[in-house]
Amino acid sequence: MNTTKKVAVVTGGNRGLGFEASRQLAKQGYQVILTSRDEAKGKSAGIKLKNEGLDVISQPLDVTSDETCQKLAKFIDNEFGKLDVLVNNAGVYIDSQTGSNSIFDAKVDTLKQTLETNVYGVLRVTQALLPLMKKQNYGRIVNVSSGMGQLTDMRGGSPGYRISKTSVNALTRIFASELQGTNILVNSVCPGWVQTDMGGENAPRTPEQGVDTIVWLATLGDGGATGGFFRDRQPIEW
Repeated sequence: MNTTKKVAVVTGGNRGLGFEASRQLAKQGYQVILTSRDEAKGKSAGIKLKNEGLDVISQPLDVTSDETCQKLAKFIDNEFGKLDVLVNNAGVYIDSQTGSNSIFDAKVDTLKQTLETNVYGVLRVTQALLPLMKKQNYGRIVNVSSGMGQLTDMRGGSPGYRISKTSVNALTRIFASELQGTNILVNSVCPGWVQTDMGGENAPRTPEQGVDTIVWLATLGDGGATGGFFRDRQPIEW
């Protein structure tokens, strides 16, 4: 068991922001556990980063399943005995796949599916892995949110996604408040519009630019910010 390296978990790590965050954290010397709902895709992504000489292993994780969250916690405890960083990146955006993108035609089922992954998934994973941070009184939790969840700039369209990201921000605030006085810091991040499967090829930011603030928050020093919402390493309005 190698307990000298800091250990980081990235959810939804097989592609896009999760893959790049796994790469950048490993480049900074972290032992990264790249998780993916699709085990084969996760393994393939993990091997790709290993071939770059990086300390990355893959593990299956379905954030909508309590059982796989607990299995992951057990695996980390057995292998490393601790967890230092959690990047809650796994998410879905399915509003436009179900017809209209308007709140007027929004299907409750679409909202339920979105919340199941984007909100309850964050809650499940954090609850399962937090004890590994508490026992060493150290942790950095980064919740990947979006400017589309900002109440100060709330607009129309994509209701499921917007509501889910506003809820992620609420989770960030609640966890940060209940962890006050510990060395476990919890923050939300808006990575901006990034060239991923979700963002599309016309997005102005590369994945590397998109993960800069995620990695910055994941590696904050003691006494760093907690309960905040950040873009480009600057606090933004809720």
